[in-house]
Amino acid sequence: MKPLVVLLCSFIVILLIGKYAAFDQNNFFAGNIAMSIMLLFTSIGHFKFKTSMAEMVPSFIPKKVEIVILTGGLEVLFAIGLVIETTRYYTGIALIIFLIAMLPANIHAAKHHINYEDLHKRGPGLKYLWFRIPFQIFLIAWVWYFSIRII
Repeated sequence: MKPLVVLLCSFIVILLIGKYAAFDQNNFFAGNIAMSIMLLFTSIGHFKFKTSMAEMVPSFIPKKVEIVILTGGLEVLFAIGLVIETTRYYTGIALIIFLIAMLPANIHAAKHHINYEDLHKRGPGLKYLWFRIPFQIFLIAWVWYFSIRII
């Protein structure tokens, strides 16, 4: 829920600032900056809660903490790539692949009631997927609309 709030609030603020500032480019600019801000926000969790987030990774995958750190680093790179016009298209494609690849970890976390911020607390369980899966689809659509589709 927090990433959605960050994404939408960032988008609105950037649109409002752009409306009254000289740098007003378009909604695509605001959409990409907002997604970059959200990615930077979520990447913080990969570093701050790396041990708890590692439990989201299915048990058959080795080096879970390293994967969490790597994916946090990828989110930072995606955030940078989205704000550079020449890399935006390919970054968008890579980000969509990344979002699809992360869905099994979210399903695993929901199935096993993992709280990625605190392992000592029980996660929301499968009901979380009623939000997470539509949110993942929303993020993919957002990236496609603002970064990939031909303008």
